[in-house]
Amino acid sequence: MRDFGGRLPVALAVPGAEGLALSALGWQAVWRLLTDDQALAVERVFCRPDEAPMAEDSGRPLADFPVVAFSLCYEEDYLPAAAALTAADIPLTRDKRPDFPIVMGGGPLAFLNPAPFLPALDLLFVGEAEAGLPEVLAALRRAVLSGADKAACLAAVAHMPGVLVPGVTRTPVARACATDADAATVLADPAHSCFVSGHAAFRDMFLVEVNRGCPYGCRFCAAGYVYRPPRQARMAALQTLIEDVSPRKVGLVGTALTDWPDLLPFLAWLRERGTKFSLSSVRADGITPELLTILRQAGLRTLTLALEAPSERLRRAANKHLSLDALENAVALAGKYGINHLKFYVIVGWPGECPEDFDDLAPLLARVAEAASIGKGKRGVAHATLSVNPLVPKPATPMQWAPMASVAAIEAAYARVREAAKPLPGFRVEVENASMARMQGLLARGDERLFPLIEAAAASGSFRRALKTWDGDEAFYLDRERDKDEVFPWDIVDIGVSRDFLWREWERYQQGVPTAKCPPAGCAVCKRCR
Repeated sequence: MRDFGGRLPVALAVPGAEGLALSALGWQAVWRLLTDDQALAVERVFCRPDEAPMAEDSGRPLADFPVVAFSLCYEEDYLPAAAALTAADIPLTRDKRPDFPIVMGGGPLAFLNPAPFLPALDLLFVGEAEAGLPEVLAALRRAVLSGADKAACLAAVAHMPGVLVPGVTRTPVARACATDADAATVLADPAHSCFVSGHAAFRDMFLVEVNRGCPYGCRFCAAGYVYRPPRQARMAALQTLIEDVSPRKVGLVGTALTDWPDLLPFLAWLRERGTKFSLSSVRADGITPELLTILRQAGLRTLTLALEAPSERLRRAANKHLSLDALENAVALAGKYGINHLKFYVIVGWPGECPEDFDDLAPLLARVAEAASIGKGKRGVAHATLSVNPLVPKPATPMQWAPMASVAAIEAAYARVREAAKPLPGFRVEVENASMARMQGLLARGDERLFPLIEAAAASGSFRRALKTWDGDEAFYLDRERDKDEVFPWDIVDIGVSRDFLWREWERYQQGVPTAKCPPAGCAVCKRCR
């Protein structure tokens, strides 16, 4: 092992171009945490297509780093991560890599389902980086710089909280969670941008995390389960952060922004100091005249709302706490306060979905159009977009037992949505490619037998091309309802929500029975899902 001058070089790699990395809060949170340790020499690596990966600042090739750490956020990240290792002449599987580098993985996929990519990894960090990742890297540094070989370095961290070393660590590994024992519902260290750039997907915007997790328990949403307990930032902490950085524009990131009690005073504070801002999607029941006044004064012209399922029956089954009266009120206020564009998220392909569920959609859209005066000239909302996506039944949710809709069923549902929106002026429909959604589902629900598919995709540059030559059984992973006691590939991680609770929620989905949202007092009192 080379002498690194007392510091451990770590390549913090993002499977994608610079613009994606600079808009990923999790990756930037890890950057901040690790660069605080002066004993680590952390460098950024953006894994661009058809390029040998190198550190952005030093130009050091990826293979020269003793530790390569990938941030894995989406299933599609597997392809560029595998391609980067291959382009760097690093053996793709750990069994062919007895010597350094140590290839790590972390991010949301690490505590959803890391199994498909696990053959490529020497070490997986399961959980939130603030809950132990710096300590793991510090222990690796001590082992590496003491002259220990790779196996000894991995053994030194294999039993630390949140660490999974394949073949060494006993599973399941509990998700490391950054909570304060005295304030379990407080997000003590909200993530924020370390880099503000015109090259980012959110250009020239300083992103700040307002809340983590969601209390509503929508049965299809992984974020509502894997980030429990729901936590909210303190306004004073965010104000201090903004004052230290003095950004021109702030983007507020969270799953339930309008649940944050300090939202209105914080936005008013930003406006008073002349800082522009934007919000991710908000809940219909959180739209008020006060909020829209502030948003319009800040120049916001688009409002995004989640309608989710096409019928009230399916929304109830999905535990989507949406009042149609609140939705109508929200869009009416949008028209009154000068919102130019409404965007609605719609999901199709639900378990048990039938053509009759779409009978509710046309009158609902007509009701929305009338309330917001959509497409009726200057006195209302100019236009509306229905962004329609298929349900991908994700691990660690009640949907993990459900089959995924076929391409034909998804396309039929798209046609029904288009038919419902067709008579309404000002409406347009955008849809996700059904085959690509099924590919995401395959990677989300797969096991290590999918790794040859990932290898082939890295070689060919496309999952679609690789699927044509893959000899696996797609239907086994996607097209069957799972038994209650089936062992899942993702059972190697424990997200902190019990399997029994998820099964009860799956039964309640089938029965159409809602479940109350997480209580404000937090898990210490509730313990419902443990």
